[in-house]
Amino acid sequence: MRAIILSAGQGRRLYPLTKDVPKCLLSLRDGMSALELQLRILAAGGIEEATVVVGFGAGEVERLLRDRAPCGLRTETLFNPFFESTDNLITAWLARERMRDDFLLLNGDTIFETDLLRRLLDSPRAPATMAIDRKPTYDDDDMKVSLSRQGRVRAVSKTLDPTAVDAEAIGAIRFQGSGARTFTDGLERAVRDTAAHGRYYLSVLDSHAQRGRRIETVSVEGLWWQEIDCPQDLAEARAALQAAPLLAEVWEDPAPPLRSRAADAR
Repeated sequence: MRAIILSAGQGRRLYPLTKDVPKCLLSLRDGMSALELQLRILAAGGIEEATVVVGFGAGEVERLLRDRAPCGLRTETLFNPFFESTDNLITAWLARERMRDDFLLLNGDTIFETDLLRRLLDSPRAPATMAIDRKPTYDDDDMKVSLSRQGRVRAVSKTLDPTAVDAEAIGAIRFQGSGARTFTDGLERAVRDTAAHGRYYLSVLDSHAQRGRRIETVSVEGLWWQEIDCPQDLAEARAALQAAPLLAEVWEDPAPPLRSRAADAR
């Protein structure tokens, strides 16, 4: 399975830290960045290929991939030349040729523990499976999710009516089988809209869900993850990563692939 990581943005809300460095390369602990941590977790989870869609600071990202990518994980970059004026729908669309088979789609500003990746990979096979979390209240920045009684996505948007919100999407989705083609077809239709430059790729899944397409969810409640959008997020991530044993299995050196529970069961 391939992972596609969307890391084209500068991270203006973290300025001046991101004046010359994209937010995916900001140091979290001992010089290790969010992107390097993501790559190590993917390698530990058995992922063998990663495509990183870059934009701001592309050369620095490519240098990290060349010098610090974990053994056993093949990496490549795709460049979004429109990164200064577009949101992540365009960034995802640029990677559509890498979405022909099963893949993971990850936000470049979301880090998480290895058990979260394992839970997503071990979830039952489905065209699309979205990792979700729950909390007592949701703020304007949260990508809110409305669920059916069966736990499937009914709608996903930052602007959902608060009375309809059941969870939030954390920025990690697994696509399998027909789900990959359905998603890329949706991206192709979406970019024809004149408003596409300001939209999120999850708007495609929102449209699919409202037309009855099957989008399953897997809860990651109780597992650690952190989105890094602002200075407070960065401080919280750094504080959490100082606390052993969080991510200890990948911190010093990339661990050998962790066998999933599904593999063990077979």
